[in-house]
Amino acid sequence: MRTREKAFLAALRLPTQRRYEVEESLDELERLAESAGADVVGRVTQERGAPTPALYFGRGKVEEIRALSERERADLMISDDPLSPVQERNLGGSLRLRVIDRTALILDIFAQRARTMEGKLQVELAQLSYLLPRLVGQWKHLERLGGGIGTRGPGEQQIESDRRIIRNRIRKISEELGRVRVHRRLLRDRRKASGVPVVALVGYTNAGKTTLLNRLTGSALTAADQLFVTLDPAARLVSVPPHASFVLTDTVGFIKKLPHQLVAAFKATLEELAEADVLVHVVDASHPAMDDQVAAVQGLVAELELSERPCIVALNKVDRLEGEGALRGLVERFSGVAISALTGDGVEALLSRIDEALRPRVERVVLFIPYRDGPALALCYEKGRVRERRDEAEGIHLEVDLPRRLLSQFEAYRRPG
Repeated sequence: MRTREKAFLAALRLPTQRRYEVEESLDELERLAESAGADVVGRVTQERGAPTPALYFGRGKVEEIRALSERERADLMISDDPLSPVQERNLGGSLRLRVIDRTALILDIFAQRARTMEGKLQVELAQLSYLLPRLVGQWKHLERLGGGIGTRGPGEQQIESDRRIIRNRIRKISEELGRVRVHRRLLRDRRKASGVPVVALVGYTNAGKTTLLNRLTGSALTAADQLFVTLDPAARLVSVPPHASFVLTDTVGFIKKLPHQLVAAFKATLEELAEADVLVHVVDASHPAMDDQVAAVQGLVAELELSERPCIVALNKVDRLEGEGALRGLVERFSGVAISALTGDGVEALLSRIDEALRPRVERVVLFIPYRDGPALALCYEKGRVRERRDEAEGIHLEVDLPRRLLSQFEAYRRPG
């Protein structure tokens, strides 16, 4: 059995940051470290006007971290803030520890959790993009390199060779992911042609998106009380009469300080959001940092230029809340729907809100379908929402809500409303 590493956490508090914000961020970093397979044995925060160029932290704080980490026999130090390759290398030498930052930690979790070939390629692309500027630090025996007489030689050539290999691999992965994007586009075009609307789940990691997808579709996708359980996107048909049918997609959870390498690498996956007719923002209403998490998701939605997309806020995990007043206040503040994906409470109300959001895309029509045209009748039930049915001698009289893009297929059956 693999021995769990011991991790020491550190963060800088700048004048623009509130103390509780830094502590909450460290709490999240601790959960991330535990998700990666480490035991957190200590944490420190330093208040400074600005990071130091060489070590990020002040020299005195670095000595304190070294003493504490030696006492706790830590294997690595994790910085809550991004470190430059130079800072990472200098800190590692001063602490005599392996040093990583939040970005490297998240990349490690993604590498552990990716299951599909696409997910693995996306993670590898992000890792290589992160590694490229840090290559010199991987060559401990070449620390004398820096230019000038006596410092040049085969080692320097080896680093350039490795850089070339990594750049070539990045290019090949990018080309493969480009083909994945084309394939995804074809699938999305097929969905559009079918007339079935698409609803996408967005939300902070561990907000309960996958549990909600399982609840609505009867699927059994992995859902756990851990960060970043879902990396590979899932799409399932939701058909819960009398509500409109739609395809529900689940994507990777968002997080504060999401590494830009991941945003770029997961572009093909995040394009699923751009094609959605409606977004459902799943919020963990029981989380103490709920407002910060909502802001982080809204920021990324804006970065993806999706702020104008219809969005329903699903206030999840209300089974953990105490007091009706607090819940009513949240529902009013976010104009949201209170749900528990775990117990099913509020899911019916959420489906009704989705119906309302999708309604502009559908039109209510009156049809008369002869009995011989069974496929047309089946299509009404599969893609639409039948409001009224009356069986007559020659055929079936229907009042049905149909996607506008399918109306041309039913022109021959239409009757005055």
